[in-house]
Amino acid sequence: MFENRSEQEARKEILGQVREYCKKYHGKKEYRTGDRIPYAGRIYDEEEMENLVDASLDFWLTAGKYAEQFEKGLADYLQVRHCHAVNSGSSANLLAFMALTSPLLEERQVLPGDEVITVAAGFPTTVTPILQYGAVPVFVDVTIPQYDIDISMLEEAFSDKTKAVMIAHTLGNPFDLKAVKEFCDRHGLWLIEDNCDALGSKYRMNGEWKFTGTIGDIGTSSFYPPHHMTMGEGGAVYTNDALLARILRSMRDWGRDCICSPGRDNMCGHRFDRQYGELPLGYDHKYVYSHFGYNLKITDMQAAVGCAQLEKLPDFVRARKENFAYLHKRLETAQDKLILPCANEDSDPSWFGFMITCKEEGLKNKVVRHLEENGIQTRMLFAGNLTKQPCFDQMRKAGEGYRIVGSLSNTDLIMEHSFWIGVYPGMRREMLEDMAERILEAVV
Repeated sequence: MFENRSEQEARKEILGQVREYCKKYHGKKEYRTGDRIPYAGRIYDEEEMENLVDASLDFWLTAGKYAEQFEKGLADYLQVRHCHAVNSGSSANLLAFMALTSPLLEERQVLPGDEVITVAAGFPTTVTPILQYGAVPVFVDVTIPQYDIDISMLEEAFSDKTKAVMIAHTLGNPFDLKAVKEFCDRHGLWLIEDNCDALGSKYRMNGEWKFTGTIGDIGTSSFYPPHHMTMGEGGAVYTNDALLARILRSMRDWGRDCICSPGRDNMCGHRFDRQYGELPLGYDHKYVYSHFGYNLKITDMQAAVGCAQLEKLPDFVRARKENFAYLHKRLETAQDKLILPCANEDSDPSWFGFMITCKEEGLKNKVVRHLEENGIQTRMLFAGNLTKQPCFDQMRKAGEGYRIVGSLSNTDLIMEHSFWIGVYPGMRREMLEDMAERILEAVV
């Protein structure tokens, strides 16, 4: 088939056929009332598929040129200095927290037994790294209808062991960054923003709009298919702090001290002439480990998809906002039965979902059942109250390993009375209308 053609000519033909294949077999399907309405989905076209195949033809199976392009592109979008792509949002959270345990941070290093303030109304992998390291999560309640951390509990949660705050922007709604950042600055605490559900959200700090994930010390993102953009599996961790960036890269890349990318050697020019630890003088710098690390890199095929997705991200964010606004307007007549979501002050959310809290006992189950029976996907606010999950059974029975400040009454209320539906960019007006109609039917 490719006789008498150069590799470049053959590649061009293959990629042209890929584009045609995608247009023919992966095009948008017409929506009809009664069709299943998922809470989220992948939005892509021939650009993503062409990039994916292009990367596969190189057969560079680890991070490469596309990974570098993606990291630069995401950093430029967020306006941060340093961005490291990883293989999932959960890995991003693991990396972000573990960076705080580096001995390079000296007196600010998080040690086993130190405390980290967080919330129980969220996703488990915001908390898992804290527990796995041997630090102590301190859980505080959230507010309704914002579903973000209750800042009035921060001072009560603080102790002489507190070293950090690690919390998420719930379903895209920025938490009160002014209050949390001021609290962290006053007490010398690290702030990790779990930005996995909020890519594209903005918050006004000191009169200037900034992207969430860039105001604290470290931000994280997830690119799992339901999120604001996708590369299948994938994530990112980002910071403006050069030392933290160095630690993050080291821990992501096996804990190496060396900064050479895969396939590159001796970028520093001192591969064989320095002393590290108690190693022999001149020991190969590529095999010097300054941290206990992991291999959390993405593949270039994932990054290739992410590069095409980045180009669409502003449109994705705009569609999410429009879909959220439409649902909010349509459901305002049911506010005697439903608590509708509300953005925090000084925030411009890139909504991940539309959260609803039912005011009457048993109403949530009725509404959710009606929606699911009519092909409309619903989701809970992840773990509900994480401390009541089976993974906490041993710690709960032992009465150790974590602290709870206050009663977590709103967290429990959300667990029992709240659910959410999608606002992803693939939602057409007819789908939004059908969701609103089914909800209104159920609350009558």
